[in-house]
Amino acid sequence: MVLAAGGVGVAVIGVACSDDEAVPAAPTAAATAPPSTPAPATQTATAAATTSAAAPERGQVLVGDVLDHALNSAEWSGEFGFVQFRLHPAFVDGDDAYFIRTDASDENFARTEQLVFAPKLANALTAGAGFGDLFLVEAGVADQRPVLSSAPHRDDFSPLFRLHRVRFSGAATLLDSADAVRRAEADGAATVDATDIVVNYPVVKWPGGELPDDQAREAYLGDGQLLEPVDVAGNTVTFKLHACYPNSRYIVTDVSAPPMSGGMHIAPSPGSAPLTDAGATAEILVFGNGVPGSGPMGFQKSITDTLAGEPAWSPLWDHYTFVWGDEGAAEVLRSNGELLEREDAGDLERFPGTPDTGGQIFIVNCPVPVIAPVA
Repeated sequence: MVLAAGGVGVAVIGVACSDDEAVPAAPTAAATAPPSTPAPATQTATAAATTSAAAPERGQVLVGDVLDHALNSAEWSGEFGFVQFRLHPAFVDGDDAYFIRTDASDENFARTEQLVFAPKLANALTAGAGFGDLFLVEAGVADQRPVLSSAPHRDDFSPLFRLHRVRFSGAATLLDSADAVRRAEADGAATVDATDIVVNYPVVKWPGGELPDDQAREAYLGDGQLLEPVDVAGNTVTFKLHACYPNSRYIVTDVSAPPMSGGMHIAPSPGSAPLTDAGATAEILVFGNGVPGSGPMGFQKSITDTLAGEPAWSPLWDHYTFVWGDEGAAEVLRSNGELLEREDAGDLERFPGTPDTGGQIFIVNCPVPVIAPVA
């Protein structure tokens, strides 16, 4: 399947809501790549390409591992675009896993690694819950990869990881699990330094499973959030790129309620459930009735309560559903302020989670690698 008008092939990509010149500056300097950082090769090629079709509509990239993207496409009927990420290999429990990188709690680390700065993620450390461990091995053997303590095949998985740096005191050996790292530390063969950096590194392929792809490409959920299978050989993974008000272009990777992961066709992340009480989340405001549209429940696009790069931003969204009391009076709302005004007026009723979850909030991991105005 061809996805882009340059770099990765020739395709017809439809236009979306604005010209590139209309895309606002990133919310903070830390949320974008440094000015000296060259654009990904695929973007450079796309900019130089000429085709008989209209140029693909693009937004402002916030994550350095984004290789290509478009805000929507004429290749499928679903109202979403695509975003292609560089894939990162890892070890977990002695086996292979693959992840993407999107957010970090530390401003300097986020700037250096070209990730979205999300300081609220550090609240997981204060709470002592809702995260796993990521071990970066320095001067390791040739086949050494980062080591994750968990992945979606385990019931403690969270996409948040505390970063640790591992250094050998003597000859390096292959470390392929968290247990192996801790044994090397206990034996004096390595030192392990825990940092205060928390990263959001969603795992897309793990022992015994991977995120499913959607070949129909018609619906928000459909058969999965990937547009093609995880490409280990090509070192890439390509997601649906969704839109919500006012300017977030986001992906969907995992959910804290495991029973929902099957129907949503994303990874279960039960280990992230404590992050709401830890103060590490933001809110996604979803419509359960009203104006039909491309939102998660078949109605208008959702609204975020914060924007990527703001101090209160988090890619981990507490899900709230809003229902119009008089559906005939429903109209499209485009900001958190408009929604709260209508809620205060009694026009909208708020349900933590959904009306069917009995007041139970769940968390959906929705990183925002691209921003662009949403019409």
